[in-house]
Amino acid sequence: MISQIAQFFKKIVINKALRKKVIITAGILLVFRLAGHIPAAGIEKESLQALFQGSPLLSLLDVFSGGTLANFSIMALGLNPYINASIILQLLGYVIPALEELQKEGEYGQEKINQYTRFLTVPLAAMQAFGMYALLRSQGIIGNLAAVQLISLVLTMTAGTMLAVWFGDLISEYAFKNGVSILIFVGIVARLPVTLGQTFTTFQAEDALKMIIFLIVSIVVIGMIVFVNEAVRQIPISYAKVTSGLKSASSYLPLRLNQAGVIPIIFAVSLVLMPTMVTQFLGASSNPTLQNLVGTIQNVFNPQSVVYNVVYFGLVVAFTYFYTAVIFNPEKIAENLQKSGGFIPGIRPGSATVKHLSYILGRITIVGAVFLGTVAILPSVFQSAVGVSNLAIGGTGALIVISVVLELVREIEGDLLMSRYDGFVR
Repeated sequence: MISQIAQFFKKIVINKALRKKVIITAGILLVFRLAGHIPAAGIEKESLQALFQGSPLLSLLDVFSGGTLANFSIMALGLNPYINASIILQLLGYVIPALEELQKEGEYGQEKINQYTRFLTVPLAAMQAFGMYALLRSQGIIGNLAAVQLISLVLTMTAGTMLAVWFGDLISEYAFKNGVSILIFVGIVARLPVTLGQTFTTFQAEDALKMIIFLIVSIVVIGMIVFVNEAVRQIPISYAKVTSGLKSASSYLPLRLNQAGVIPIIFAVSLVLMPTMVTQFLGASSNPTLQNLVGTIQNVFNPQSVVYNVVYFGLVVAFTYFYTAVIFNPEKIAENLQKSGGFIPGIRPGSATVKHLSYILGRITIVGAVFLGTVAILPSVFQSAVGVSNLAIGGTGALIVISVVLELVREIEGDLLMSRYDGFVR
């Protein structure tokens, strides 16, 4: 296995095009990480870190920002506004006919939607920057800023978000696909040394058994994530065209067990942690009734509570079905098959094919949805059962890291295969 990994990296080094992509990506990531450590002025760092340790929402957002939020750098918001803008536009695609038409127009439509996403990211980033300022001011971490200082802070953080989006676009254009996912991946991995350091600092001898159990469970979960990400249901497809051997051509239509990837978890996190975010703003109020309401919400939506985990699990399952419906259209697949002369053996073309594909997709999606929901709530369940308080990467982070790595490996293998084919043709 080690020799195969070494051979894989050797092929990357030898291949000129891939080597160029790796160098470009590494350079962009280096600048991204350096920019993420330029601090904003007027923040008391110790109080800020204490606030983040006591808030599951802020801790999760800090993981996605790669630690820039806890340090309150100029890129403190990271890619969160961009992700929220993407979620909003995906949902609006079911409400606004013009957006729905753009989603069906292939590459051109996707480019326009990406453009609209960037436009929407700017006001969302500005609102989140002001909200973060209001939260820190309510906690006494930052004082009242003058209008000019506040506008400067909001503009700086908004510019930091757009700079991060631009870095992601550069990686997508000149190196590997989906540069935004690579930036999120780097942000999650960048937090590993800090989290592991905190874990070993508080480690005691009586925790040895817990840590062994945690490592075993982690290995099993990682193996299951890889298995589910790679699992494919192959639907046989035959074509009316006849080959020289008088046999009909055939192939397979691959349906992934996890069509939606990690998007449902990101969607669900944005909603399930919203009540906690609201209580962060209302916590400074002196109204007794409001204080009681804040305490109730915090208890109900505590990450260790049953209500929180049930709601989280349900949202993940619901968003898995929703996003699968967005990215996979059985009617379009059936139409393309009919145009190319393809058909599923034993199934009539047209509406019967659509019904058959929808039936199969519904069966495999429920497995993928339940798996995603289980992985999402597994850290909370594990913490309650075993008592390990510091997890290096939660279920969401593990899914993102593994998914990005697998996608990168597939893309690199495809580039290597194409370079071999090009060399053969020449």
